[in-house]
Amino acid sequence: MRKYSNLKASVAPMVLGLAMVSTPAFAQDQEAAETAESVIVVTGSRISNPNLELSSPVGVVTSEELELRQTNTAEQFLRELPSAIPSTGSAVNNGNGGSSFVNLRGIGSQRNLVLLDGRRFVPADTTGRVDLNSIPLAVIERTDVLTGGATTTYGADAISGVVNFITKRDFAGVEINLSEQITEEGDGNVFRADMTIGANFDDGRGNVVLSVGYQDQDAVYQGDRSFGENNISSYTGDAGGSSNAIPAVIVGPIPGGFGQIAPDGQTVLSGVFDRPFNFNPFNIFQTPFERFNIFSSARYEINENVEVYSQAAFSKQTVSTIIAPGGSFFNNYDINLNNPTIPDGIANQFCAGLGLTAAQCTAGRNTQFGPTLADGSANPDFVNINTQVRRRSIEAGTRDSIYTSTLFNMVVGARGAITDNISYDVSGTYGESERIQTQTGFFRRSRLDDALYVLPDGTCISGNDGCAPINLFGLEGDLGSQAAIDYVSGLTQQVITKTSIATVNASVTGDLGFGISETPIQFAVGGEYRSFTASRVSDDASKTPGAVVGAGGAAPDIFGSYDVYDAFGEVSIPVFEGESFAESLTVDLGARYSDYSTAGTEFTWKAGGSWEVIPGLTFRGNYQRSSRAPNIGELFAPVSTGLSNLGSDPCAGPTAPTGNLLAACLLQVPAGSTGAAAIQAGTLLQPAAGQINITTGGNPNLGTETAKTWTVGTAFQPDAIPGFALTVDYFNIKVTGAVSSPTVGDAVDACFLAPSATNPACGPTFISRNPATGGLDGDPSTTRGLILQQSNLGRIATDGIDLSMRYNTDLSDMISLSLSFDGTWTNKNTFQATATGLDRDCVGFYSVNCGSPQSEFAFSQRTSMTFDEDYTLSLRWRYLSALQYEPAVNNAEIAAALADPAGCPDALGADPGGCVVNPEFTTIPAEHYFDLSFQWDVSENVLFTLTAQNLLNNKPKLVGSDIGSTSYNSGNVYPSSYDALGRRYGASVKFTF
Repeated sequence: MRKYSNLKASVAPMVLGLAMVSTPAFAQDQEAAETAESVIVVTGSRISNPNLELSSPVGVVTSEELELRQTNTAEQFLRELPSAIPSTGSAVNNGNGGSSFVNLRGIGSQRNLVLLDGRRFVPADTTGRVDLNSIPLAVIERTDVLTGGATTTYGADAISGVVNFITKRDFAGVEINLSEQITEEGDGNVFRADMTIGANFDDGRGNVVLSVGYQDQDAVYQGDRSFGENNISSYTGDAGGSSNAIPAVIVGPIPGGFGQIAPDGQTVLSGVFDRPFNFNPFNIFQTPFERFNIFSSARYEINENVEVYSQAAFSKQTVSTIIAPGGSFFNNYDINLNNPTIPDGIANQFCAGLGLTAAQCTAGRNTQFGPTLADGSANPDFVNINTQVRRRSIEAGTRDSIYTSTLFNMVVGARGAITDNISYDVSGTYGESERIQTQTGFFRRSRLDDALYVLPDGTCISGNDGCAPINLFGLEGDLGSQAAIDYVSGLTQQVITKTSIATVNASVTGDLGFGISETPIQFAVGGEYRSFTASRVSDDASKTPGAVVGAGGAAPDIFGSYDVYDAFGEVSIPVFEGESFAESLTVDLGARYSDYSTAGTEFTWKAGGSWEVIPGLTFRGNYQRSSRAPNIGELFAPVSTGLSNLGSDPCAGPTAPTGNLLAACLLQVPAGSTGAAAIQAGTLLQPAAGQINITTGGNPNLGTETAKTWTVGTAFQPDAIPGFALTVDYFNIKVTGAVSSPTVGDAVDACFLAPSATNPACGPTFISRNPATGGLDGDPSTTRGLILQQSNLGRIATDGIDLSMRYNTDLSDMISLSLSFDGTWTNKNTFQATATGLDRDCVGFYSVNCGSPQSEFAFSQRTSMTFDEDYTLSLRWRYLSALQYEPAVNNAEIAAALADPAGCPDALGADPGGCVVNPEFTTIPAEHYFDLSFQWDVSENVLFTLTAQNLLNNKPKLVGSDIGSTSYNSGNVYPSSYDALGRRYGASVKFTF
């Protein structure tokens, strides 16, 4: 029978960060004589040494742990590491680009590196990040997580650490895994099947492995959870949503400046907006996902000096994101007064807003012609209306993006012995990925323009084939004919992203045959060449600002590449052994010289050591000077306008700004425009759905980041307490010259904390408003919003303490107990975009500036009991400390409300204008999650696992829908950090032969 021993077998290397020995994995028992010699694989060092104790701590997640959790993708367990915060994953819907990533230490997913067996893997996009959905978990023996600088060992991108997936070696037999999971609500079904086949041959000199997997995951809609069913404003606490609504909201030219169409559809209720569109039910808490993957590896020992090996991975996966139906949104359109879809009452209000006489209004309304008469002359009665009609197109269905990703990654190499104590390893890697994004359900701007310019007889003035009148003034169900809906929304958009990676790596490792102590000095030297290419190619509509309505910004083409030559070296010097003051003392040194085709040369180095004072008590420390070169997206992405979040615009009503504030607001919009008039009149609406435009892009002049990282800690494994081990490590990371752009809060504060016409931060170079409405939202072709240029002016700093404990013991001959604890206390995580910007600390806070929330203290604790070696009951406890709304933002909102009591009479946030976040949403209490697992070794060949995740069915804390960034604050909660699916059940069975 298989004994539950994942914690027992790996306790020392797991917590001590020792060289990790990847023992052979078998699907059936074999004689010891048939087993191949174990291979030493060290994460964080190129030195292969069974006695090496790393000066940097390495955490390990074993395949047995993933089995207990029934984890289906790597992102699922990595986002729950205490040392990480959630990045893009299955809970991100609006903002998910079809891939999943890891964010170690919360300083950006582009600052950590993902490896497969210590080698780089093909990236998913122009940022160079690896898509975790493509990692084949069925063949992963363990995952090593080094949370500290590792650029000296692995090159750029490893400032915050490395995630190294180690595959099973010398697998022999057949292993079949089948699993099914479903929520208590009966949705979110996940089915997964994997089959792995391996064999040794030629008396163990060779081994081949083939693994095939399939996974299918269903959507979970926000409308199917009580807390996500209705959109809630984070400011008022009332029903929230979008002013792109139904019935439509009209913004100018009508008396009062704006208003919502009355329930009878005949007039506009001037100055009234009280029925926002509830987009929540259409959005999702779990993205649909389908994956097919193949993994193979082979090795053959030609002779005692040469072993050739290869590895290949293939993955094809589809991620679907579903967002609420689109519509006309916040663009200005030209509509003719004699358009038959405009009700008479609304037509009269347009006439009044335009200042037309009754006769002019009647003539314009009754003319049967467009801008020109039948004889080609100008029509004197024709009236053009430039206006916003914000109408939701629920009749056209949801806006869907389907991301189909296909990739392969191949490795070939040879390794062997040069002498008895020196070996070599030469390998090459090549991989390509392609991600095709297909969008449906979006309006095309040019066709919508056509369908809004319609003669009284129902024909389009443009005369374009297929054009039919669209009715933005209609009530629900009255958008127009199916032909009209198909004309404006029937086209699809496509964006294709391609990447490639090519590497050649050669290293020589071993010992010098001599040393200061009895153990010789260990070394590793080598060179590496890496080449990256990435491109994004869009269709004409996708790359044109404003051409696709409601798409969140254009996707201009990107083409970029770079290569880098590296030379590296490491030494491990045992200084003392067996002395009264030192059981062992080892010094580690390393350096890497890199020559980037884009960023020039860089030199990185590290120095560290470990001191085992007495057996079982080790002190360790490591200092590294690391660097990261900017990636292709950061260098070559064209400047374009997209979306970000802002709940409260300082220039918005309900009262008009005055004095210096008014001067600053007017500086950001063309003089004499209707937008300037709206600001002066106090009729400017708050950002629609809490979203604004931002303009950003790459910067080819960017240089490398520089990071100084250090760790110091202790490992304690006393002989007096068998089975017990403890480690405590302090980490400190500081990044200067960080590639970054100001946050939304930085850009707003730079102007509005000292608003005036002479403040450069208030000028159109930094803030550019909608010329038609005065807002920060609208058509990206005319409204750049906040301009957030990338630079090397950023500074990042984070520090804290990692604590890990293990205890394993036999309670009796029949019962064994395993306890584990992994926790991280983060003291701070600060980001300063510029020298004059706010040094913002986001640990324990959430807001539009902080992205994915990071708790000050997080831990994971597991208690497992194994009975009679056949039954295991295991409880996992995960804890996240409390969070609060970012004080810098909250205090600024309160101060602004108190300074303008007419504009925001209730400083506690009850005012419908939404000046201050509702106090009910300013805290998220500490959260405790419990997962229960049961495993049964039915026989030698069958292992059965049952799980109940989120055992207590905890619901996430409501904070409203516009308190944070759209990617992470969704459905009134933070679903990537706090479980929105509820209690889930899973069952799996593993057959081994």
